[in-house]
Amino acid sequence: QVRVVESGGGLVQPGGSLRLACAAYGSIYSIYTMGWYRQAPGKQRELVTTITRDFNTNYADSVKGRFSISRDNAKNTVSLQVNSLNAEDTAVYYCNVDAVSQFRGGAEYWGQGTQVTVSS
Repeated sequence: QVRVVESGGGLVQPGGSLRLACAAYGSIYSIYTMGWYRQAPGKQRELVTTITRDFNTNYADSVKGRFSISRDNAKNTVSLQVNSLNAEDTAVYYCNVDAVSQFRGGAEYWGQGTQVTVSS
């Protein structure tokens, strides 16, 4: 199976920054798209950003210019630099991996989430 693990969340003041990290493990043949989603209390999970294997990216309008996604194909990792944080960014951030398993073919996998809290 494929496992996805996030880290790097925490408590930060408004205007501050964090760097989130995600790693995929297991019987992976290849990974096409990696991305980040977030879910605030009482709200729907929403797309934050994605990055393809050839490094094409897209961002939600709410984070453009503030967040930056990157990946390392050799290590099956993806990171998210989050800057100029505000209270609206408070959420659990989830890593999503669109991977091809050596045994099961293509599927999407989710991490357990990492909490980002923006508060003074």
